Amino acid sequence: MKIGTMLTYSGNIKEIEKDVVDMESAGLDIIWFAEAYSFDSVSQMGYLAAVTKTVEIGAEILPIYSRTPSLLGMTAAGLDFVSGGRFHLGIGASGPQVIEGFHGVPYTAPLGRTREIIDICRMMWRREKLVYDGKYYKLPLPAGEGTGLGKPLKLINHPVRENIPIWVASIGMKNVELTAEIANGWMPIFFIPEKANDIWGESLKAGKAKRDPALGELMISAGSLVAIGEGEEAIKVRQYARSMAALYIGGMGAVGQNFYTELATRYGYGDDAKIIQELYLSGKKAEAEAAVPEEFLELTTICGSKGYVKDRLAAYKEAGITHLQIHPVTLGDQTKPQMIEMLKDMV
Repeated sequence: MKIGTMLTYSGNIKEIEKDVVDMESAGLDIIWFAEAYSFDSVSQMGYLAAVTKTVEIGAEILPIYSRTPSLLGMTAAGLDFVSGGRFHLGIGASGPQVIEGFHGVPYTAPLGRTREIIDICRMMWRREKLVYDGKYYKLPLPAGEGTGLGKPLKLINHPVRENIPIWVASIGMKNVELTAEIANGWMPIFFIPEKANDIWGESLKAGKAKRDPALGELMISAGSLVAIGEGEEAIKVRQYARSMAALYIGGMGAVGQNFYTELATRYGYGDDAKIIQELYLSGKKAEAEAAVPEEFLELTTICGSKGYVKDRLAAYKEAGITHLQIHPVTLGDQTKPQMIEMLKDMV
């Protein structure tokens, strides 16, 4: 099981650089970059590719609506080039509030678009001419659309790899099935090892039944806050996850259109999720955070003694996690590199 961490899309890039270089020296396997509606993540990934040597670099995620399929493929090939073959392309649908509000693009057909984007990216990396007659993307534009001057083209450069790993962030049943069928990796959020099979087991099974063996086994990246220490100090770190849980369950979507509220409901926290959403959308963020159940916080974080953390890591591994994504919280005189070393020993 590899160890990875998510980097913030805000903050001082020089401080981020120092953290990454230090964690890389301690054995960190992969760094993931988020992209919301802040600075783009591509520029930061390129920057850190230049100052690192071994750590892999992943996008988590590049939204499928904000770039054309060809640009996604070009970007992935470019980042794989500047990193020397260390890039992972993570894609996802984001949500209608961001896509339609910030990007001004209709939020339609996420499954169909995801499938076609993956097809086009892999064609590009094989340096095939981009001739594609999909339902949502047609390359070149057909007669009667545009100027009529479009011509089939292929990527000028020879990519470092033609099989850059593609990860999909998905939590809906059909999305997860599609991910298991065609992606290299899956990135679920709020992953609870003991409950994951009940939630997604059938979707994963259905997708894997249609999976091309050439893709290999499906990689899975999941995790959360990690704190290692004796006594109550580490356990209290779980409370730091309240704000994120409330934001996603309560505020990342409208009523009836929040994927994370639906996920919490499938986990068995439906009544709590409804209260969190009502409070959050009415502006009562502190009350929404307080309404997040303690059990949910415990099951979606990894905070406790060395023995407890080791047991939790074993549960993640048993649930199929190949890449543990951590948000390290240091205690006392601990450093992030020391936490990486401890976790590497445990797994």
